[in-house]
Amino acid sequence: MTEPSAPQRQTWQRAAVLDALDRHRDFLTAQQLHQQLDEAGQKISLATVYRTLQQMAALGEIDVISDDGKQMAFRRCSSEHHHHLVCTECARTVEVSGPAVERWAVSTADEHGFTHSGHRIEIYGLCATCQQR
Repeated sequence: MTEPSAPQRQTWQRAAVLDALDRHRDFLTAQQLHQQLDEAGQKISLATVYRTLQQMAALGEIDVISDDGKQMAFRRCSSEHHHHLVCTECARTVEVSGPAVERWAVSTADEHGFTHSGHRIEIYGLCATCQQR
């Protein structure tokens, strides 16, 4: 893992991105976030949205998931270590803790001579609402 960089200065663009993320429970792509900002009258370039999201992710301020490795999505989550359940139909996400996963990650790293420095796990499936459809 890389060392976190110094905190970024608070620009109006950064504040607008954070505010938009705070208003949503689910993960958003940079394009979705840009569209919402544009519709709200916040004229921020897509490049600035991407750059801001990347900086915040590098600082650990937001979580990032990948949709089959094709597209990144971002969300402001709790600051405590957690994992995500992600609905592949509606994109609903739920934060979950996983003590068994934590123990497994440490023991697996140890078993192979690694020092465990971190991990990220997303579990994909259908939420209860989408299963009923």
